[in-house]
Amino acid sequence: MSNEDAQAAAGTPEGQGPVEIDEEMARHMANKREELFEKFEIRDEFPPEVIEEAKERTTGVQQEIADEIDERRDLRDLTTWTTDPIDAQDFDDALSIEERNEEYVLWVHIADVTHYVNPDTAMWDEAVERGNTVYLPGYTIHMLPPILAETVCSLVPNEDRLAHTVEMHLDKENLGYETIEIYKSVIESDARLTYTEAERLLDDPETAEDLLEDQRVDLAAKNELVWQLADRMHEQRKEDGSLVLNPSRDRAHTIIEECMLKANKAVTHELMWDRGVEAMYRVHPQPSPEEWDEALVEIQELDGVSIPGSTWDDPRKAVNATLEQAPGRQLDKIQWAVMKVMPRAKYMNDPFGGHHALNFEIYGHFTSPIRRLSDLINHWIVYTNDVPEDLIALCDQASDKQKAAETCEREYKQFLEEIGLDPSAVNNRGLDIVDIE
Repeated sequence: MSNEDAQAAAGTPEGQGPVEIDEEMARHMANKREELFEKFEIRDEFPPEVIEEAKERTTGVQQEIADEIDERRDLRDLTTWTTDPIDAQDFDDALSIEERNEEYVLWVHIADVTHYVNPDTAMWDEAVERGNTVYLPGYTIHMLPPILAETVCSLVPNEDRLAHTVEMHLDKENLGYETIEIYKSVIESDARLTYTEAERLLDDPETAEDLLEDQRVDLAAKNELVWQLADRMHEQRKEDGSLVLNPSRDRAHTIIEECMLKANKAVTHELMWDRGVEAMYRVHPQPSPEEWDEALVEIQELDGVSIPGSTWDDPRKAVNATLEQAPGRQLDKIQWAVMKVMPRAKYMNDPFGGHHALNFEIYGHFTSPIRRLSDLINHWIVYTNDVPEDLIALCDQASDKQKAAETCEREYKQFLEEIGLDPSAVNNRGLDIVDIE
């Protein structure tokens, strides 16, 4: 789920229902979406052969998983859980954690999408064409057929599921990787937490009784342990110079973000350093010194904002420190000043240049194969150690489709504002078509 490119939808605010619109407004919005889909070459409907193939892969699931167990690591005895938005339709990543004498062991389990979607399938070809899932306020265009993503690829509680697990043994002192293992597994999630429930569990472990009757104490303790680890990883990233544009992110989101970053980084380090293979690396160029100076001067001139003098030599640390001290009313302006000078991140078959915003020498995506082509490709490379012949073209396709999706989303939000709708309210609360007198 969440990382620096994630498009996580927020849950419905308590006590508020869907945004109400009439049929005429609904038609107006549908026409605008069709116009944007044509403009950005975004496919909404799946071809019949893709849907049929997806349906075939969702039959006999439990027997297929049972047949796979001997060929995989059986991790069903690990306490495992998912944490997602309240309105999430599929759960593609889950966590397990243990604390040992000299190390933490962190497991990030990712839905094994390539077991069902491989280069010989129509679903793979369609995923390449789409490039990613597109999230518009109140409307989603999926990369994979929902009938697949929301069933066999969703790590729902109390059902065996096929996963691709990243097992990381982390040094207790510096949180560095002692060992990294990536392998196919069978897991059984014990609980599905929303972000709100995960926060409630951290505040009051007693509430675990409502969430998981048989393992409530264990789940509460595990959630607390992974929060302690994630908090340390987050602070370490900031100290190392990783840019953090959202300093007030809650604990539940921080857990998922940090664990996914750690897993993504582990996988791409494994691919580059241990295997020496090409993959879909995420490369983020840095702004020029002049562009960084332009951003910092703009930030310094904001009312009530002061950049700590000791941080000017490292613009990322300067922004982090400023965001933590600045008045809340200025946070958006600070973020915008930074985003204006940031080059666009892109996918490349070589990690040269690294990821500037994260300050990672090597980085790539692995944890969201349901919604990103890059992750799907990297799953296949990790599993087969075989690099697609058209990898450079696939990198370009993923980069272009992401840009198209982001531009489409921005223009649709502008359209909603023009017709008097709040995009955030539509996104968070959904829509309800009613007869409005």
